[in-house]
Amino acid sequence: MNAIIISIGTELTTGQSLDTNAPWLSERLTDLGLQVLTHITVSDDVTQIAEAFEQAMSHANLVVATGGLGPTPDDLSREALAIAIKEPLEIDDLALIQLKAFFLRLERPMPESNLCQAKRPRGCHMLPNPRGTAPGIRHSSDSKHFFLLPGVPSEMRAMFKQSIEPLASQLSSGARAARSRLLVFGISEARLSDMLNDLMTLGRNPSVGTSAADGVISIRIVARGENEAEAQNLLKNDVYEVKSRLGVAVFGEDEDSLASVTGRMLLDSGLTVATAESCTGGLIAKWLTDVPGSSGYFKEGFIVYQNSAKNARLGVPAGLIDRDGAVSESVARAMAEGCRAASTCDFSISTTGIAGPDGGCPPDKPIGLVYVGLAREGHTEVKRLILGDHLTRDQIRDRACKSALNMLRLWLIESR
Repeated sequence: MNAIIISIGTELTTGQSLDTNAPWLSERLTDLGLQVLTHITVSDDVTQIAEAFEQAMSHANLVVATGGLGPTPDDLSREALAIAIKEPLEIDDLALIQLKAFFLRLERPMPESNLCQAKRPRGCHMLPNPRGTAPGIRHSSDSKHFFLLPGVPSEMRAMFKQSIEPLASQLSSGARAARSRLLVFGISEARLSDMLNDLMTLGRNPSVGTSAADGVISIRIVARGENEAEAQNLLKNDVYEVKSRLGVAVFGEDEDSLASVTGRMLLDSGLTVATAESCTGGLIAKWLTDVPGSSGYFKEGFIVYQNSAKNARLGVPAGLIDRDGAVSESVARAMAEGCRAASTCDFSISTTGIAGPDGGCPPDKPIGLVYVGLAREGHTEVKRLILGDHLTRDQIRDRACKSALNMLRLWLIESR
């Protein structure tokens, strides 16, 4: 069984607001065993909305539309549904009673404009809204089911669970889907595709796909089965296979981040870390301390932007900076070792580089050049990164921080 999701609102088509309803609905419907065919976003135009409703109902067993049920003139979804199913709008007596009761509880008179929220196309059924004034509307015909819900996320989610989830379970006849998202850093998307090519064949179950954002590749695995147990078993097998092929390049799953994963590893090992940052300006320290419980492994951070600070706070020799420059392997090494000595921690991370948009001196020191240092007892490693002048300043700093945390993560794996 399949489904289509429609999001309504000019604020969505113009980019003024982000549509969070469609992703949420897609996840829930997928978990319930339905296949979501497409997302449609429509502006507040009654003709366009009606056309979207007609098209969706002709292609899907279940259509869920959100938005356009408010009391203002640009809330046109009721009228559009009436046009699509060729039925007139009429007042629903029970909905009107509930609407008046809502305002009575608030001890406020009901504005005349709210009266439209008690209207529905003839033959449709109203869906109660426990969190707002706009009831939803349901239309069913020829084994096709259409639901129109408010666009307010909290209202939509409560109504979905109450009114749509039971039907979706019936439509899928017990079939279920299980999904996972594996997170990868340190290899290219093209290289990953070569390594997983046979698993990514179109039409395969489970389906495996990738997407990249900010240097992290997400591998989406969705397994479908006749029941929950079958779906979970198929998913488990593919997750194991992907991890086996990619090894340590897979750093986490679902909502993990390099900072949270590395932090857990430090905490589990009883180890501590400190940071000495120049070009990243304290971003590594921020990411690490964004994680609850990070006081168990993060000691302190130094933001040593000027050369004099590198010398005064970390003991980096002024002559070394004069000779090799602040952006150099030797200075990154001295920063990491000075940070570890000053903080008496197990590990220290340093960064020095040229984040741009100015300051580069190609070919030796172009914009996007970053040195990352990592020190532990008896050993210091420095990695030279050429991140590219095509990236923005924020992107260069972001990639440098992720590379630094990944270096520490890999060290922790090797030391197990």
